[in-house]
Amino acid sequence: MSNSNVETVSSTVDRVKMGLAVLVIVAGIVAYSMLEGQPTLLRAGVFVGSLVIAAVIAWFSEPGRRTLSFGRDSYNEVKRVVWPTRKETTQMTGIVFVFVIAMGLLLWVVDKVLEWVIYGLLLGWN
Repeated sequence: MSNSNVETVSSTVDRVKMGLAVLVIVAGIVAYSMLEGQPTLLRAGVFVGSLVIAAVIAWFSEPGRRTLSFGRDSYNEVKRVVWPTRKETTQMTGIVFVFVIAMGLLLWVVDKVLEWVIYGLLLGWN
């Protein structure tokens, strides 16, 4: 069996698994809607159960394993982030507010100058 054929079979099987996972989620949504007269806990349980079953089906596919690996790597990366202290966060927020106010004032001044030039000098409207 050639390598290309193995990839096609694996890819086709993965597509079927992902399609089945989507169908399970759709079935959960439909079941939630059809159980309208039942207690909310039962309806939510059926929907959450469909999500869990879909996740298990997807996990056994190559894209599912890659997604799980990506999630693990992302979580490990977040643990390595150096978060700013409360003081640093407050200072940076203050700097942003001051900058926004300064830019607002600058744009207001530029607008008024352009208004004066266009209407006052060029068009002669006072």
